[in-house]
Formats: sequence, C-alpha cells, structure tokens
Amino acid sequence: MTAGQPRADAAPEVGGRGVRMPRRERREQLLESALGVFVAQGYHAAAMDDIAERAGVSKPVLYQHFPGKLDLYLALLEVAADDVIANCRDALSSTQDNRTRVEAAMGVFYSYVADAAGAFRLVFESDLTSEPAVRAQVDRVTSECADLIAAVIANDTDLPQAEARLLAVSLVGMAQVSARFWLVEHGDDESGIGLEVASALVSGLAWRGIRGYPMHD
Repeated sequence: MTAGQPRADAAPEVGGRGVRMPRRERREQLLESALGVFVAQGYHAAAMDDIAERAGVSKPVLYQHFPGKLDLYLALLEVAADDVIANCRDALSSTQDNRTRVEAAMGVFYSYVADAAGAFRLVFESDLTSEPAVRAQVDRVTSECADLIAAVIANDTDLPQAEARLLAVSLVGMAQVSARFWLVEHGDDESGIGLEVASALVSGLAWRGIRGYPMHD
C-alpha cells in the first residue's frame, strides 16, 4: 500500500462474494447492513452472523471493524443520534421566522420516524437502554436538540435559560412521542392522517403555546 492510498480490508470476502473496499467505505457498508438487522430483530435477537451475512462479508472482516456487537450497535446509534441533532440544527437555522422554525423542527422528527430505514427505532425504541453507553446516546438526542431550541427561546424572550430549556425539552418530547404515535396509528394507513398533515397539526399546537411568551427587544 503506497502512501496516501486508502486501506482496504485485509481479509477476502466469503466465497469471493464481494470485492475489497477502502476501510471507510467498508465501515459504512457494515453499518448499513447492521441497521437493517438491528431494526428488524432488536439488539438482543440480532447476531453478528446475521449482520456479516447481510453485508456479504466474513465474520473476521466484520470483527476487524467492530470488536463486538455492542461496539457495532453503539457506532450505529451514534450516527443515528448525530443525524437527528444535525437535522434539528439545520431546521432552526433555516429561517428567522419562529413559526416556521417550529414547523421545521417538528418536521425533523416526523420525517425521521417515517424514514423507511427505521433508524429511529435505535434512538427512540432501543431494547438496550439499560446499558449506560446506549442510554447516554439516546438521552443526547433529547438534550442537544433541547439545547438548540432553548437557545432560540432564551434569545427571543425574557425567560431565564433554565425556563427556556424546560420549554424546549417539552417541545422535543411532544415531537418524539407524537411522531411515534402517528407512525403506529397512521404511518401505514393510506386512509389515515398523512405525514405532512400530522406534522402541521402538532406544530400548530406547539406554536400556539410557545408564541404566548412575549418577544423582547
């Protein structure tokens, strides 16, 4: 391997089913495959054999990247959490109009749970929340999204930071719980409430509440 050349997996694929990939590409492929298995089976029922088979690699290749199932799950959970937080940040910074901000932030959670990949189940419905490292990642979504929203509330009102953060946590909780409820009750029902309508209904409720706090100069 020459200087500057991406490192490829050292071990060949099982039965020649695949080709060697640069390490970063292989890691992304393994994470994508693991997501499908964890979403379908949950952490406890999922097996590294299942993930390796889905990815079309040998178990040694899988273990080159992730020493164990928990390491793989945590890596996937970190990516999922980062996605939600980044999308929330983008939504809040996309406009200076607060009503539109509320709509955009609510839309983040509804779009996330509606994504066919089902990554939200790792964040909001993990069956491993008794594991401290998993709990920390799950809590990070609520905490960091709330921090972003609280900064906007505190900046626009006379409320102290602690009160602004409590309101922000309430808004995040409303978004998470209502989005997951919508998915169960209406997500697969063509005659039910559509994604955009559901998001608009709940963001309208949130806006009617939060706009009651007066703006300051």
